Amino acid sequence: NPKGKIKKMSKGMKQKIGIVAAFMHDPQILILDEPTSGLDPLMQNRFIDLISEEKQRGKTILLSSHMFEEVERTCDRIGIIRGGHLVAVDSVDTLRERHLNRYTVTLDTPEQAEAKIAEQKQEIQGEPKNLEEQAIALVGRDIYEKLVKGYTEKQWGRDCRELPSFIIKRRPVRYTFDNNYFNALYQGIPVGGYTKLVENLLEGIEVRLDTDYLAEKETYDAMAEQVIYTGPVDAYFGYSLGTLEYRSVRFEQEIMDISNYQGNAVVNYTDRETPWTRIIEHKWFEFGKDENGKELPKTVISREYSSEWKPGDEPYYPVNDEKNNGLYEQYRQMADREEKVCFGGRLGEYKYYDMDAVILSALTRAREML
Repeated sequence: NPKGKIKKMSKGMKQKIGIVAAFMHDPQILILDEPTSGLDPLMQNRFIDLISEEKQRGKTILLSSHMFEEVERTCDRIGIIRGGHLVAVDSVDTLRERHLNRYTVTLDTPEQAEAKIAEQKQEIQGEPKNLEEQAIALVGRDIYEKLVKGYTEKQWGRDCRELPSFIIKRRPVRYTFDNNYFNALYQGIPVGGYTKLVENLLEGIEVRLDTDYLAEKETYDAMAEQVIYTGPVDAYFGYSLGTLEYRSVRFEQEIMDISNYQGNAVVNYTDRETPWTRIIEHKWFEFGKDENGKELPKTVISREYSSEWKPGDEPYYPVNDEKNNGLYEQYRQMADREEKVCFGGRLGEYKYYDMDAVILSALTRAREML
């Protein structure tokens, strides 16, 4: 929207506007202060491509960043500032070799692992103030930096220090070889997937697809005694108090002429450099067989990319930071005054739900209403 107010835009959108403004008049010298902060991984990679193109055109670029991997991909020479003083200036390769610390930690027993993590957890004293501190308080710095930091910053498009601590509190920490994601006694997905489950639930009920409820709200409201609304709560009220922030997801699908790509339904990519957060190989949700139990000769994979939401995109995850939670609370008070409308789900309640929790919430609400 060219008429939109910049102050109402998300951090990622503001950052992109700043980058466009810096490059649009084709300057010979560019000074960029942490230019990729707030950008999603795809935009970060596109920015690095842009820097490379401008370097080839002979531009001089001074860039500051706290991410060494970003500096490695863009800069010819690096200066390190510590305590307000320039303590080193050299080529990327020279500084990497000079300052690279290589070490191996070997832990033979769960007790040794627990002791090592307990030692590293001491870095955080008091109540964790953000996701980074919460993660270190749970698993120590080594595991945080290897498995949590890169993936989380790709997923949310924000530095872990800008994210609330509760996001990671639901992660179980075990000193066993159990690789289950949760501690629940019974775990699984419906046979045939959730689509089949929903189809069975809606059997015999009129279903209208490709229909915008908000565009014809009065018509649909007149048809029912009760409305269950699971869309964005801010959209329901016409964004009258402002726009809540969400994260969106883009899927890139590929049909492959092989029977097995990764041998697992979901593989997460926890590094910051890989642009996708995970790859889903759908056949393994059904043990690699079709509905008749036969082996499938091909496979379908989906690469999942997290991105900043903008109007027109599909919202997936609410960004539950202090600013957005405060705005949602105002919308919630408006929602409570809607007598015949029940707001539910991640978007309707602006709340992060796992699948089991949202099903329990729906069943609980149904019992209350019925």
